[in-house]
Amino acid sequence: MAKLYPREIFLAAKDAAWNRKKDGFKSAAGKLATIETTELRPGYSISRMLKGGWQLSGDHGTVETSRAIADMISYVDLGITAFDCADIYTGVEEMIGAFRQELADLRGERALKAIKVHTKYVPDRASLKTLVFKDVEAVIDRSLTRLKQERLDLVQFHWWDFDVPGYLETMGHLVRLREAGKIDLIGVTNFDATRLEELCKVTDIASAQVQYSLLDRRASGAFSEVARANNVGLLSYGTLAGGFLTDTWLGRPDPGFEFENRSLVKYRLIIDEFGGWDLFQALLRAMRGIANANDTDIATVSLWSNLDSEVVKAAIVGARYADRLARALRAFELTPTNKERQALGNVLAERQGPFGDVYELERDISGRHGRIMKYNLNSGDGGKAQDLTAGGEP
Repeated sequence: MAKLYPREIFLAAKDAAWNRKKDGFKSAAGKLATIETTELRPGYSISRMLKGGWQLSGDHGTVETSRAIADMISYVDLGITAFDCADIYTGVEEMIGAFRQELADLRGERALKAIKVHTKYVPDRASLKTLVFKDVEAVIDRSLTRLKQERLDLVQFHWWDFDVPGYLETMGHLVRLREAGKIDLIGVTNFDATRLEELCKVTDIASAQVQYSLLDRRASGAFSEVARANNVGLLSYGTLAGGFLTDTWLGRPDPGFEFENRSLVKYRLIIDEFGGWDLFQALLRAMRGIANANDTDIATVSLWSNLDSEVVKAAIVGARYADRLARALRAFELTPTNKERQALGNVLAERQGPFGDVYELERDISGRHGRIMKYNLNSGDGGKAQDLTAGGEP
């Protein structure tokens, strides 16, 4: 009998525990769904569901790091091969780096190579006027170290203020880093249609991460047309609207805006733009009708609506842990009837917004959507959102 060393015993025990956990998933959800995949570029394949990382950072409550890492491996074993994070998500790149190491230990290098990690480059708003190549390179190098990668799979670029010139030059810096082998693909996040088209003339843009759900269709129309014309895959976030598009809120009175995390405040504002609490409740009832007919829940219907959209390449699902994952996977199997789709469409026809371009409301620092943002997280401005009621520099 071969001798097992402490590390091997530990890994074997964790593997056995996960096999028991996976059996629990199967018994809870029946036969597990087959995860659809898609390519952002030839040879670059991802699952059409990505695990989000924002919920693992600050402002969302306590996170059990060891559990979160173990559950990332659960996602992989069930077919989720893409993970989303950002340089400004406190501690998340490091957490995914630890997950990658543990995945290699438990599943081997082949399993690790199948994983794609999508991070972001979000320069501080206060630094936009002075950014130079070395600033960009320093953040990319930091992400490489945190994620334990030799090359970043996808870097999604964000620019806070279009009135400040420099995003084309900064994109040029990212292209230079791609040519140096530090980045594989370049994407954008929260750019509007005009700037997306402009950037596509500069370099190949593989993806655009945008807020998109039954409550917010701003990425449809002109933006999606520009994306389609330039082979830019749309990756949707806000799929569950911070948890509002779940059974938790069905039939509940309007909670107002006093929440413990900014995610709920952010999406409660979107509900107002959509048409208010009563119309939101009508939407949940229509979604519950589909859920009843398909023996599932509202969250799964919400995810299905994104995956079913011709606009969305893949959907990001923000969750700290994997306890609801098996049920969420049923979104790939939902087949609502025409009658059920029509009931949902009748509610959506009454929506009052949000309208305008992608991220237009959030980009207004004097507006209520912009005031909850944190604009300088790379420099450690994580204590509170900016008070920008006067519209000045943060």
